[in-house]
Amino acid sequence: MRPVILADNQYITRQGIAALLQQLALAGTVLEVSSRVELTKQLINYPKALVVLDYTLFDMTDSQLLNIQLRHPQSAWLLFSDELSKHFLRQVLLPGQPFGVVMKTDMKEDIITALKYAVRGETYLCDTATQAIREDIRPQNTPDKLTASERQVLHEIALGKTTKEIAQEQCLSFHTINTHRKNIFRKLEVNNVHEAIKHALRAGIIDLAEYYI
Repeated sequence: MRPVILADNQYITRQGIAALLQQLALAGTVLEVSSRVELTKQLINYPKALVVLDYTLFDMTDSQLLNIQLRHPQSAWLLFSDELSKHFLRQVLLPGQPFGVVMKTDMKEDIITALKYAVRGETYLCDTATQAIREDIRPQNTPDKLTASERQVLHEIALGKTTKEIAQEQCLSFHTINTHRKNIFRKLEVNNVHEAIKHALRAGIIDLAEYYI
């Protein structure tokens, strides 16, 4: 059973989450930390832990959070707060990132669902997080610059698949898929995967629900 690290400086919240985890038998070991240093030490001891983090109250910047996750890729994360900025959400809610989001103001049933998703290593986004992303990615009627093959490759990229995985699934060479990838970036005039995925969402190549499954 996945251990859980509670990184929340509010006593009542920590006790509430710990009680839910125990009631639902979702965690074996439940650990409490009050600083970034303590969190890092516990992740060294428990690399596959679920971190339930109140980012708003914890002593951590955006880059520090992302760096810690990169150093512990087997960990899962549930951001649990009463206020998360849209800018922050857009930073962390990218394909392959293990960050779920639930608000302290959400209903008990939503919080339980978020915890169940998180302990399985799956991503749960509450309505607040989903709305923030929807506002950032508005559908647009843009000219279709991509070929059918390039659209399919972009669809797979948006699902977080690597060039190698796409090549294997489509029975094509790594070189062919890599060429499609380069052409996609050139035609869309983008420099990274995040910008390419935004185009895919706006153009309807992938929908928001599929993107976060």
